Amino acid sequence: MKQEIQGTVTKKTLPEKKTNLHIHGIWGNLPSEVSPFPYPVPEFDPASFPAPEYSFPEYWFFSPGILQLDLNIYRETMIKALIKEQSEDLYRLIKRVHFDGKYYRVKCVHSGGWEHCWDLAVRIQFFGKLQGLAFEPERAISRKDKKIIYRSLILVNPHELWDKELVERLWNLQERIEFLIAKILFHECIHVLISLGKTLPSGFGQTDIFLEFKEMLEFANSESLCPESCGVKSRLRNLAYLSPVFPEGSGRKPDKVPELYEFLVHEKYSIKKTDQAFGLSWSNRKVSRNYAKMAALEMGPCPESSKISWDKEVFRLHRDLKKLYDRIDDNQGFERERC
Repeated sequence: MKQEIQGTVTKKTLPEKKTNLHIHGIWGNLPSEVSPFPYPVPEFDPASFPAPEYSFPEYWFFSPGILQLDLNIYRETMIKALIKEQSEDLYRLIKRVHFDGKYYRVKCVHSGGWEHCWDLAVRIQFFGKLQGLAFEPERAISRKDKKIIYRSLILVNPHELWDKELVERLWNLQERIEFLIAKILFHECIHVLISLGKTLPSGFGQTDIFLEFKEMLEFANSESLCPESCGVKSRLRNLAYLSPVFPEGSGRKPDKVPELYEFLVHEKYSIKKTDQAFGLSWSNRKVSRNYAKMAALEMGPCPESSKISWDKEVFRLHRDLKKLYDRIDDNQGFERERC
């Protein structure tokens, strides 16, 4: 992931409430409204929260019993500069986007008599323990104007400001916030850029990042990786069997295995690409543990009656997913983190 840059944090609300959006592999609702600044600081692990002697009176204050941090100190230009150092494609994506939750036009192409436009919004705020969310694009079609508009939203949550490794690397709070925002935004923009490559007419969204991901996905689905890929897909199917069945009359339960398998490869690519750019790497063990649980929850809720079996399958998915990620690293020539 990556670091820094310019900006003023805004007090505006998010767009109107949206439902059933695919959030970076998680289904959920986009809140219709977000609290204005300053945002409450989320819960921290005691070991990662600053010791009492660390005081930043210009940034921190108390309000109705809640410690809060004013994120207005970050500089949007610095964040964009950090991203530009690592990827021109990602910089072009956010070059005209301000981090105020409003939509900005980032790309427009003409194909087959239609105009295809892509709008992107970025919002920075605390909202829990997820570092960031990239919502899959909503599509609006105007047959009269022969225009298709795609809208994507990225939420950035720099809540890990007191991570020990990050604090040791950047003592200055402003630089640390900028670095963390840039790293998270870099990661989420990779998801948007891949969506752009998959959605726009052929050839118009084929960035280096999209082509690299496509190559990794093809290898992950290749015959040479069959033992590892079949293991992961088998675990996903077992989790689907354990999840509650659809009510009668709702139709056949959809097969989510191919979609979730691609999601797991997608995350592997995005995390590795971000680690190469910003450091603070995640091991394949950590990535597989976190995303095995996420994929399992996306496959369906854990039924109380099958909790022991469900937990065992999640563990097996974590184990098989690590094997898959290790093989991908071997093929891509990545240095593998063992811890």
